[in-house]
Amino acid sequence: MDASDAARYFAPLASARYIALTTFRRSGAAVSTPVWFAERDGTLYVYTDAEAGKVKRLRHTARVTVAPCTATGVVRGPALDARGRIVTNDAEARVARAALARRYGFQWRALAAFNGLMRAIRRHADEAGDAYLAMERP
Repeated sequence: MDASDAARYFAPLASARYIALTTFRRSGAAVSTPVWFAERDGTLYVYTDAEAGKVKRLRHTARVTVAPCTATGVVRGPALDARGRIVTNDAEARVARAALARRYGFQWRALAAFNGLMRAIRRHADEAGDAYLAMERP
């Protein structure tokens, strides 16, 4: 499958401002979170804190679903199955960051500045920092 096939798969999400990213606990229970996202070459990218529950859940299962939703998580369309992973490559993290910045503009820059300020205030040696997640067609 090429990137254009994957982009077509995720096309129902293109006009959504948020997606409900659903990850799964070891018990199989679904946990859904509304998140910003950006598509690049058939991959959906999401930004989160490295300590977030969704990151922990992705460590044990790549199974996720994504659906268009409101900022409060009210789903507004059908869910698509996807395979999620934590981005570990610095070059891909830059691609994800650029895609999100392009999609959300000023709001993205404000969020990045706020997160940087909060990190400087906390200055915990054990703080994990930022994480980017990638969702791909199964």
